Amino acid sequence: MSDSAPRRDTRGIVDPAGLLSRVRFRRHLPAPELRPYLEHYWLIDWELPEPYASHVVPHPSVNVVFQRYGPLGAPAAGAHASAEVSGIGLGLFTHKLTEAGRVCGIQFRPGGFRPFAPAWPVSTWTGRRVPLTDVFPDATAGAAAVLTPDEDHARVAALDSFLLAHGPAPDPAADHAMELVELVRSDRTVRGTSQLAAASGLSARSLQRLFASHVGVGPKWVILRYRIHEALERAEAAETAGAPDWAALAAELGYSDQAHLVRDFTATIGVPPTAYARGPSVP
Repeated sequence: MSDSAPRRDTRGIVDPAGLLSRVRFRRHLPAPELRPYLEHYWLIDWELPEPYASHVVPHPSVNVVFQRYGPLGAPAAGAHASAEVSGIGLGLFTHKLTEAGRVCGIQFRPGGFRPFAPAWPVSTWTGRRVPLTDVFPDATAGAAAVLTPDEDHARVAALDSFLLAHGPAPDPAADHAMELVELVRSDRTVRGTSQLAAASGLSARSLQRLFASHVGVGPKWVILRYRIHEALERAEAAETAGAPDWAALAAELGYSDQAHLVRDFTATIGVPPTAYARGPSVP
């Protein structure tokens, strides 16, 4: 990610055109001293005439999420605000949006959450969504401070203030974990745990321990998740770029054959890649 702008891709979002036509979605960078640990802040506001179910294949990232449901212009009149720590989602995340609402999220870099909550291994939160105060007991007024302002810059300032009050604590292991996950994300030749262990200078067992404590999932899981993100993005682009050569894509992503890619894609998204490419939808 650039230090001057947040990333602009829609990787991981199922049917991004459908979602972005219904909500106001923005990304913002945090304060400079927080950028080594965060991907970005993400802000969503919506007012919908009818419900819409959004679907996301989660990144291997912890998120802190502030959310409010109810009239956007009147936070005290019928609106409900809450905040939570959302650990890495192991499956497809589905959320039904209705009427009006606002969400302000912090997406940490894989490995970047532990310096803000050093008392627990990140695997503690994997597959879980817990109240923010379970992790940050003094954050009792956090949701209102983040969600009340209408201006993006004020919400970003509130998110910066929240995080800077809670760290980050120096952690060389977190730095190493972030470097290794970025290697997996950017280098498609890293296709297995043994390759990553060799690149890391760690034994396979030490690599597993590092990922459990600082990423929240194992290295093999991270490799597979980024493969699915790539396949989903290729399937999404089929309408304009033409359907990909699925056998060639399977080989490029390190699958043993096309059938293996199809099985992983179908298990994660709910439909085969060829069906998704014809028109994004999930059961």
